[in-house]
Amino acid sequence: MKSNPNSVSDYINSFPPETRILLEKIRNIVLNTAPDAAESLAYGMPAFKTFGKPLVYFAAYKNHIGLYATPSGHSKFEKELSIYKQGKGSVQFPLDKPLPLDLITKIVEFRKSENETKFKK
Repeated sequence: MKSNPNSVSDYINSFPPETRILLEKIRNIVLNTAPDAAESLAYGMPAFKTFGKPLVYFAAYKNHIGLYATPSGHSKFEKELSIYKQGKGSVQFPLDKPLPLDLITKIVEFRKSENETKFKK
C-alpha cells in the first residue's frame, strides 16, 4: 500500500487487483446503502460518516480486510460475526474466503439507521 494515499480511490488502487476488487465491493455497499455518506480517509483508511459521525471504516491487510463499524455495529451482529476474528469494534474477513457481502450490507444499514436516530436534526 502507498504510505500516504490522498483519497479513497488512491488507497484502493494501491493494492493488488484481487484486493482492490474486494475493497471496491465494500465501498459500493457503503455508498449504495448510505448515498449521503461523506467519504474520506481517517486513521489511514477509507472512512465514511453520516451526520458528521462515523458510519464505518475499512482497511486491507496482508491476509484480511478489516471492517470497523464501532462497537455497536459489531455487537448487534455478534452471532453472525462469531466465525471471524474480532476486536472491539472490528472484524477481520480473511482474503482467502468470500466476503460476506449480505452481512456487510446489514451492518452498514444498521449503522446508518443508528446514526439517523442519534444525530439527525
